[in-house]
Amino acid sequence: MKKDLPENIVENISIAVVMESATPESKTWYVYLINLKEEAIQTVLVSSKGYGEKDGETVKTSTLRHSIGDVPPSDYAMIEMIDEQVFGLTNEYWLSYYINGQIYDKKFIFVPESIVETNLIRVPVLNKPGVMIG
Repeated sequence: MKKDLPENIVENISIAVVMESATPESKTWYVYLINLKEEAIQTVLVSSKGYGEKDGETVKTSTLRHSIGDVPPSDYAMIEMIDEQVFGLTNEYWLSYYINGQIYDKKFIFVPESIVETNLIRVPVLNKPGVMIG
């Protein structure tokens, strides 16, 4: 039962949508997991999906599952490429990982239209422009 599981709080872990490159015609975006901890996280799994409404129609993207492996301290791992066309949807990333045999999990949600230039920051560790939640 869920009530029997320990409440392991996810801290110092972020998900960032990062602009990798930009030309006048297009921008290339990737989603990254950022480990800001001073210890490695192991057996990292991330599932991603998008959902919402576009042009009056209900839209759902495929659910993608990513096995990342281990992420060293103060490091990052690429999760996936993301298309600007889904920025108008809710983009959800469900993260699970282990530290010292204990499981941790957290859902990170980018609300519609939150991935815009006015929200860009310099993402730590990557040192690139992006939108980060954590």
